[in-house]
Formats: sequence, C-alpha cells, structure tokens
Amino acid sequence: MSDDHDHHVASSGWTLLVAIGLTLGFAVVEALAGWWSGSLALASDAGHMFTDGGALALAGAAAWLAKRPQSNRHTYGFARAEILAALLNAFFMLAVIAAITVSAIERLRSPGPIAGEAVTVVAVIGLMVNLAVAWVLSRGERNLNTRGAMVHVLGDLLGSVAALIAGVVVTYTGWTPIDPILSMAIAALILVSSVRLLREALHALMEGTPLHLPIEEIGRALAAYPGVKAVHDLHVWTISSDMISLSAHVVIEDMAQWGELLADLGALLQRYGINHFTLQPEPTIRKVYWRNRDTAAPAVPIR
Repeated sequence: MSDDHDHHVASSGWTLLVAIGLTLGFAVVEALAGWWSGSLALASDAGHMFTDGGALALAGAAAWLAKRPQSNRHTYGFARAEILAALLNAFFMLAVIAAITVSAIERLRSPGPIAGEAVTVVAVIGLMVNLAVAWVLSRGERNLNTRGAMVHVLGDLLGSVAALIAGVVVTYTGWTPIDPILSMAIAALILVSSVRLLREALHALMEGTPLHLPIEEIGRALAAYPGVKAVHDLHVWTISSDMISLSAHVVIEDMAQWGELLADLGALLQRYGINHFTLQPEPTIRKVYWRNRDTAAPAVPIR
C-alpha cells in the first residue's frame, strides 16, 4: 500500500514537472514569435503561458505543503494551502486579463503589421502543447487548487485558438484588427472562470458554508433523527476541497444513548461528504435552529 502511494506521488510529481517544462518552454518560443510577427494574440497567449507555468508551480507547491502532517501549531495541518494557491492564481489571472485588454485597446488605436503565416504555425503548435498540458492536469486530483491552474490552462488554450483564427484571417484578408478583437473576446471569457474561482476561494477562506451543501437540509436531517430533540449552533466550513468540517450542539432525549447515537449521526453526515465533525450533546434546549417536529419543544427564533 505504501509503495503504491509513493509511486503515485512520484508519478504525479513527474507529470507536473513535464507540464511546467512544456508550458514555460513554449511560452518563450511564443513570446519571441509574437514579437517578431507583431501579433498581440501570440504575445498575450505567451503571457498566459508564463503565468500558467507559475500557476502550475504554485499548485505543485501547495499540494506538497497540504500533505505535510499536523503539528501542535497547525492542528489542521496545511490543507488550506490549496485554497490560498487558488486565490493567488485567480488574482494573477485577473491581472493578465487587464494587461491584455489595455494592450488590445492600444493596438486597435494604432494597428501594426502582422505576419499571418508565422502566427498560424506557432498558434497550431501552441494549441497542441496546451491540449497536452490540460490532459496531464486532468489526470490528477481535482480540487480548488488544480482548478486554479486549469483556469490558466483554459486561458492558454483559448488564446491559442484566438491566435490561430487571427493568423488565418490576417493571412487571407489582411484585416489586422481581428487580432486585438479576439484577444479581448478571449479575455472576457476567461474573466468569467477567474471571477468564479475567486469567489469560491474567498468563500472558503471566510469559512462560509460549502456552496454545494444544503445546510438547512442537514440541520433538519440531524434534528429528525430518532432520539434527537433539536439541533442548534450548527456550523459547516471548508478546510480543503477534501476536508469539510461540521460542529453542532445536539439536544437529545437520553444522554445514556449518546454513544450509539453519535455513531448513527456520523453515518448520516457522511452521506453529505462530511467526515470531520464535532457534535456536542445537551440534555436541555436553549436556542433552537432546527428541531424534531415530533417533539413538543418550542422553536426559538434565530437572533
């Protein structure tokens, strides 16, 4: 089991290094080609790929840090490093989008010559490289951290498509404004994914309830379990993509049944993907958020 795990980790690290090498290597080629050909689409895609290489490196560092063991100073370990990496990647991507938009507006105001054939050839190679990197990432673990890296790869992929279209149009029609126009269009598409990623990362850092979990349903399910009279002070938050925590006070009918009841409630929470939880049993009702409808205990409004 340990050998298989070590082999998996080594394999994942190797594929990540290959992805970083491909991305940064071709980013240099594309940047030089964009400068030589005068194509903003190629230059902006090269910028995407440079940030993509940084994003992959950041994702790899965060994944390594997240696997470090717990300690007395970090009782949850460093699992939240993946969320910080996703947040930084989202901010980096927004900065790249802003830079591309400004450059595109300047290019529309002052158009220059573009070597369409060179743009087309380089864009085709870039498209294949980006598809290879996306395939490598898709084979790994899916969490908020890798999604942040995938946003960069998506930007590179769409940038290569835009550069390819621009190269073909310029080659056959000579209409150079297509280059900055497509750059802005791709930037707008990437903006949607970047803002969504930023929102999710900030939500997790603010310890908001995971967006996919229905907290009202969870509260009612706990309160409706036989032997439970009510549930209050229910909190659910994200430590990392694969670690969701819950804490709650559970008002029960018979404290002597708590051991068996705790195991049953834990099994119930696992249905929602919650494996890390703390439930505090109580014999009396104080402030109630959810209660079992079969009991006569009154529900106190939430303050």
